[in-house]
Amino acid sequence: MAHMTLSGVFNSDGHSHPVPNILAAVTAVLGPAALLLSLWPGMHLAASWAGLAGIATGGWGQLVSATTAERFVLVIGLGAAATGFYLGMAHGGLFGGVLG
Repeated sequence: MAHMTLSGVFNSDGHSHPVPNILAAVTAVLGPAALLLSLWPGMHLAASWAGLAGIATGGWGQLVSATTAERFVLVIGLGAAATGFYLGMAHGGLFGGVLG
């Protein structure tokens, strides 16, 4: 039985894709973090900034992704990041009244 690593799943075409793999991993961390942080209204600053960063890394990752596995992880992470971002914005936004 062959041992399949995470990079083996992401690089299913046999080529190495370090940048898209890193972007997928970062988006997969930032998205759920933003979503979890948005559950508490007092954490709106962290939720909105993590969501915005997750949207940015996920969008860039979609532009440079090479395999279906990378795209799958990016779309799931983007959905979580966008939801966390929007909920964070609804609870107070990126600056939380600091800038007006």
